[in-house]
Amino acid sequence: MPFELPEDLLEESFLAATGPGGQNVNKVATACQLRVNIFGLGLPPFAFRKLKMLAGSKMTAAGELIVTARNHRTREANRAEARARIVELVDQAFVREAPRIKTKPSRAAKARRVDAKKGRGEIKKNRGKISFD
Repeated sequence: MPFELPEDLLEESFLAATGPGGQNVNKVATACQLRVNIFGLGLPPFAFRKLKMLAGSKMTAAGELIVTARNHRTREANRAEARARIVELVDQAFVREAPRIKTKPSRAAKARRVDAKKGRGEIKKNRGKISFD
């Protein structure tokens, strides 16, 4: 189930976009910049840490996540894309990775490895000049 963004934490502004749109790009501010106060989302600590890592430079020191969408020609499409990207980031932050369990090779596996190394060394030692004495 995707994360629901509370509207009161969103702050959106529109700016002049680059890219497709012809003269429309020069006249209309269609790029959407969304700011979300992450502290207001009430995320658990593990999700907050992961979101901070995933967001990287999109997160400010004040705890705001800033996403700019400018791929589309209309405000509505850019607004929808920006919201979808924020929801996707927050959803990814909730995914926990399985902890790594350390394993140790068995004594037999170590012996097989040493035997293989000795065998390879023997093959290499037998290479070289042949003496006819």
